[in-house]
Amino acid sequence: MTQTQRTLESQLSLTQSVQISGSLSFNGTLSKEDEEMTKSALSTFRAKEEEIEKKKLEVKERVQAQLGRIEEETKRLATIREELEALADPMKKEVAVVRKKIDTVNKELKPLGQTCQKKEKEYKEALEAFNDKNKEKVQLITRLMELVSESEKLRMKKLEELSKNIETVNIA
Repeated sequence: MTQTQRTLESQLSLTQSVQISGSLSFNGTLSKEDEEMTKSALSTFRAKEEEIEKKKLEVKERVQAQLGRIEEETKRLATIREELEALADPMKKEVAVVRKKIDTVNKELKPLGQTCQKKEKEYKEALEAFNDKNKEKVQLITRLMELVSESEKLRMKKLEELSKNIETVNIA
């Protein structure tokens, strides 16, 4: 029996004693009706107490079941949170490393870009000088061809003159 049941029974006993003493003083004896009423009240009280205890146990079991589920969900959520944190850390580190590498490459690119522009300028100047010299060469070759052609004409003319002179010497 629980403490609550004992307390209620003692209160019921006191109430019944008062009723009995009232009946005793009034009649002097306890009537069968009073006895049956007392037994009926006591059995009703016990039945109600048992029903309350059953419901209390049912509620307690449901609460325990809910607590068990809550603990499982809490563990599951903690595991998920740990997995998320584990995913976040490597990404942050990798991102930081990649950003640092990008900064380093940018620093290296600046002087390379300047060097490239300088080399392009030098290349353009060299190409222009090359093209100028090539034009000059073409002009010189053209002039050479003209000179050679004139020289051949003059030599042929001279040969023809010499040939005429030899013929005139042979004739005379």
